[in-house]
Amino acid sequence: MTRRLWSVLGNAQKLDGGAMFGNAPKAMWNQWSPADEHNRIDLACRCLVVRDGTRTILCEAGIGAFFPPDLRTRYGVQEDRHVLLEQLAAIGVAPADVDVVVLSHLHFDHAGGVLAAHAPGRPLALAFPNAHFVVGKQAFERAQRPHARDRASFVPELPGLLAATGRLELVDGDRSAVLGDGFRLHRSDGHTPGMMLAEVAGTHGPLLFCADLIPGLPWVRRAITMGYDRFPELLIDEKSALLADLLARGGRLFFTHDPAVAVCRLGRDDKGNIVGSDTAPGLFGEVA
Repeated sequence: MTRRLWSVLGNAQKLDGGAMFGNAPKAMWNQWSPADEHNRIDLACRCLVVRDGTRTILCEAGIGAFFPPDLRTRYGVQEDRHVLLEQLAAIGVAPADVDVVVLSHLHFDHAGGVLAAHAPGRPLALAFPNAHFVVGKQAFERAQRPHARDRASFVPELPGLLAATGRLELVDGDRSAVLGDGFRLHRSDGHTPGMMLAEVAGTHGPLLFCADLIPGLPWVRRAITMGYDRFPELLIDEKSALLADLLARGGRLFFTHDPAVAVCRLGRDDKGNIVGSDTAPGLFGEVA
């Protein structure tokens, strides 16, 4: 079976750089992600399309366009239209063509794009009418009963909308019945409990959708975490172990939030630290 890969962009964001880089000083992170006059940095919401035989699989959906105008401004969403749907159309994928949507977790900047664009007076609705949805069991439970610390990161209506389709798979392990062979799922709890990272097997080595474990190239650095991470020390341990494993297997990373880099390989610098190498701005139908 031939498996092909595309990177597609959703709606872009601008968020506070200090929040995105945790306790790293601005003098350091501003070199990697220059801030604007409001201390915000540019962020992508990049998604991965896998054409797996006759199936079209979408890994995440970005923030989308479901916010009303006031919340769109508050959260730095840059466009007022559903950019992901436009990007999918450009590679010949209509919303009804998407067979599976894999969601690492249900924070709105990763799952909001499964919702249709905001329209005054219209309730929230799903944008992909035929898709199966694959979500980690604990990540789904967290969205249903969030902690006060991260309650604002979730869309309260979303778990119910997903469940009501009858096509929701809650994964508790490293395999998905819906995805089948060729996909491995890694659990990570450092950013949010039960986050699920999809690994796609391929002839070029595995490709890992990093989600918020490693949002972009600067976060490959072991000690760099976000202020949004619930358990930063745990995240560092998880990241270190996963990077070492992927390096040994010749794997690549796929970044959702890096505005310039979609994919990189891994290597070591002169101090022995694992670093990103051989970066690429996107995937354009390459064979996995």
